[in-house]
Amino acid sequence: MPMSYVSGASAAPLLGDTIGRALDRVVAHSPDALALVVRQQAIRLSWAELARKVDDFAAGLLALGLSPGDRVGVWSPNNAEWVITQLATAKAGLVLVTINPAYRLSELEYALNKVGCAALVTATAFKTSDYAGMLASLMPEVASSAPGHLHAEAVPTLRHIIQIGGATLAAAFGFDAVSATADDAGRARLAEIGAQLQFDDPINVQFTSGTTGAPKGATLTHHNILNNGYFIGETMKYTQADRVCIPVPLYHCFGMVIGVLACLTHGSAMIFPGEGFDPLATLEAVSAERCTSLYGVPTMFIAQLDHPRFAEFDMSSLRTGVMAGTICPIELMRRAIAQMNLRDITICYGMTETSPVSFQTTLDDSLERRVTTVGRVHPHMEAKIIDAEGRIVPAGEKGELCTRGYAVMLGYWADEERTRGAIDAAGWMHTGDLATLDEAGYCAIVGRIKDLVIRGGENIYPREVEDFLYRHPAISDVQIFGVPDAKFGEELCAWVKLREGASLDAEGLRAFCHGQIAHFKIPRHVRFVESFPMTVTGKMQKFLMREAMERELLENLAG
Repeated sequence: MPMSYVSGASAAPLLGDTIGRALDRVVAHSPDALALVVRQQAIRLSWAELARKVDDFAAGLLALGLSPGDRVGVWSPNNAEWVITQLATAKAGLVLVTINPAYRLSELEYALNKVGCAALVTATAFKTSDYAGMLASLMPEVASSAPGHLHAEAVPTLRHIIQIGGATLAAAFGFDAVSATADDAGRARLAEIGAQLQFDDPINVQFTSGTTGAPKGATLTHHNILNNGYFIGETMKYTQADRVCIPVPLYHCFGMVIGVLACLTHGSAMIFPGEGFDPLATLEAVSAERCTSLYGVPTMFIAQLDHPRFAEFDMSSLRTGVMAGTICPIELMRRAIAQMNLRDITICYGMTETSPVSFQTTLDDSLERRVTTVGRVHPHMEAKIIDAEGRIVPAGEKGELCTRGYAVMLGYWADEERTRGAIDAAGWMHTGDLATLDEAGYCAIVGRIKDLVIRGGENIYPREVEDFLYRHPAISDVQIFGVPDAKFGEELCAWVKLREGASLDAEGLRAFCHGQIAHFKIPRHVRFVESFPMTVTGKMQKFLMREAMERELLENLAG
């Protein structure tokens, strides 16, 4: 009987390039082709124009005294400066640290210190996020330090703050001011560094939450993410004629790899509808820019299809795209194909630690395959399904999905123990997902070993939220888990046991979270309990809590 092992054969070889050399190549081939459109900023750049801005900012970063290997954080919603920063840091050999724009003080402090950021590129404000205010709160020294001379007690490695749109903090440089320092000597040094960079050099740290609490920094190389972007684009048959609508966040692999690097490796245009996802702005962008490809998690597609003005927009230019982040309902896929012309839309599966995509459906896969599986293994990748003893199971049997190949991260930044727990001695990345592989090589994700909650495409690990809530003086114990939600797929629920004599209500618990953890991690449902269901050995039985809450929510709906 066939076993649950597959390898991705391909006639196309892996790219042996750095991101900087890949950019130089597309500029040499198509200098005047459209590269980047950022609609909220009214920015339209050709590849040659984008490359000039990238080189200027990269030379400016070097002029600040940064050197290859230094870490540069970026904390901002989607904009042109984010894309420029991504490509400029890669060209200069700097390690880009992507920070979720929804992060608040404790999360930001942890991220900057974990990797020892020397510089931070930041927005000034976005929606309810006052980035400048939060930085001033975390590091009061920003009010009295000169640009380039920050010495903050809370983040001792940070020397430079670069504000998109101009400096409002005394210690900050404006983004354009950094670019303006580029000169011939700086560009010559940039070229010298570029010639020395190796494609296995670490170039990106992406934070992913862990079941053991603090977020982990997945460390990725040029080779990891450039090739992943390339083969994602190959699967969708991208060319220079494609215009890819990217309403997903750049801080996540979905935006910066499936988005930017799939386009970079094919000369396709990147179209950003706005700073954050807005269904109307996305529809406007697709129609006005004649986009051929559209990205999103299922909730994004639902929001567009259900928008009251949907019928006003011409979707006829669309042909393909990526739906990822959580299971796609079959009715949604049918609507996307019929109403948005997404006849060749693909499903992607992966994780930050694998750059991210390891499985993808193809343009000729049936509708059934696209809604019941995550496709077949990517080129140059291997996958297997194993049982609890680590043995490969027969095809069709459930087990843990493991992947191996060029896309597997170097490891978690400065965390050897958790790296060893994720990547075994043979190089297999243990995903923590329960899956099956059929005889044709199609993979179906059937559950999660790790206690992961996926809310609207955002991965939430309950332990991280629990650890934060344990700080509240009134809380004795807390258990976090997901419950079904019609809009987001899952919502967070907290069962809370209070200390004797203490008082706290649901609004008080949420107020404690506000401004400290990202909004999507704040529990929507809160229940105060005297005890928790546990096994005889003292292990929490979250499945019983989840069942009880599901019954309670159904009763409330019925009532």
